[in-house]
Amino acid sequence: MATRRTDQEEVSRAGPVATNDRLTVTPELHPHREHHHRVDWHRDRLLAALTLIAGVGLLLGLPFALRAGAEFFLPVTAAIVIAIAMVPWLEWLQRRRVPAAMAAFLCVLLFLVVMNIVLVSIVVPAAEWFRVLPERIGLIQANLAPVIDFYSNLQRFIDQSIAMLATGPVAAARAEAVSAPSSLIDLVATSAPYALIQMFFALLLIFFFLAGWTRLRERTITSRGSFDGAMATARVIQNVVDATSAYLGTITLINLGLGLAMALALYVIGMPSPLMWGGIVAILNYIPYLGPILAALLLAMGGLMTFSDIWWALLPAAIQILFHTLEANFVTPLVVGRKLTVNPLLILISLSFWGWVWGTPGALLAVPLLIIIRTVIGAAGTPDIAGFLFEEGTLTHPDDEDFDEDEKSSSATA
Repeated sequence: MATRRTDQEEVSRAGPVATNDRLTVTPELHPHREHHHRVDWHRDRLLAALTLIAGVGLLLGLPFALRAGAEFFLPVTAAIVIAIAMVPWLEWLQRRRVPAAMAAFLCVLLFLVVMNIVLVSIVVPAAEWFRVLPERIGLIQANLAPVIDFYSNLQRFIDQSIAMLATGPVAAARAEAVSAPSSLIDLVATSAPYALIQMFFALLLIFFFLAGWTRLRERTITSRGSFDGAMATARVIQNVVDATSAYLGTITLINLGLGLAMALALYVIGMPSPLMWGGIVAILNYIPYLGPILAALLLAMGGLMTFSDIWWALLPAAIQILFHTLEANFVTPLVVGRKLTVNPLLILISLSFWGWVWGTPGALLAVPLLIIIRTVIGAAGTPDIAGFLFEEGTLTHPDDEDFDEDEKSSSATA
């Protein structure tokens, strides 16, 4: 009996015992250590929950802050995106022994030249189209007369059917008087100073960002506490620059080719201001999905203002749809490839979000911002929210850790 009791005591002290190829785990003999593990686990769990709540609150409040402060955040964000896209040009000039300040100035000057060419080729003809728009309303109505008659007859039939089925008198709808907006000249005259200030502020940001890019990058990398952290930071910065500049550069070349092809096609069919329409198509093509639709509608309106035959008037919009279909399904996948391919669902969410926050400029910045955010998150890691909510949490349970340690020790002993 004494011998058997001694053997049982030794077995109980030994902990896990392998019996018939199955592991038998004895109860924990250190309650004080287990208590500390559970306290640490609950504390980490609470900190993770607080971090999650703070992150959700930040995500909910950030859009309203960005929308309310659009006068500041929009030029800053646009300047940063443009500056990041121009970093390869800056580095190319610096490799040719051009000083940083001079290289930044040349990049800003190149950007201004391109923007002025775009604005002159689009804004000046567009002003003429807006001027003759009241004179062409009659031509537009004449072209749309069959369509208007069809929908008016359909509406009349629906109204008569509803009147026959109605059991009581229908209250007349009250028409609310809508005040006409002020003239476009007055609107531009009042908003131009703010636009000029924002543009000048954005240009200064681009210049100083590019001029101090090399020092900023070196300081950010060398300030890390470890070599691995410095290498990870350098990798993230380079990935952001490469992805943003490659996307914007590639899409700009594609859109430029699309705009020139559209301008040539419109010139052949006799559409006035073909360069303006080609520029509009190229700029709107930066906005995925919605931009080409808007370009087709504008071309349809321009065709109705120009040609007297409705089928000939709709030909510019048809050409734009054909060119966009070829570009979106063949040219862009072939040039861009899979490396810069973005999930369409993420594009739609980013487009709706930034379009709601900043309007048309936000829609133009939606995809570059999505690429930057996705690159940073891909390097930093995404939080396991589903694991936090539906599993034990983002941290391993201490009992599981003790079980794994005991299992390894018992396996080694065996």
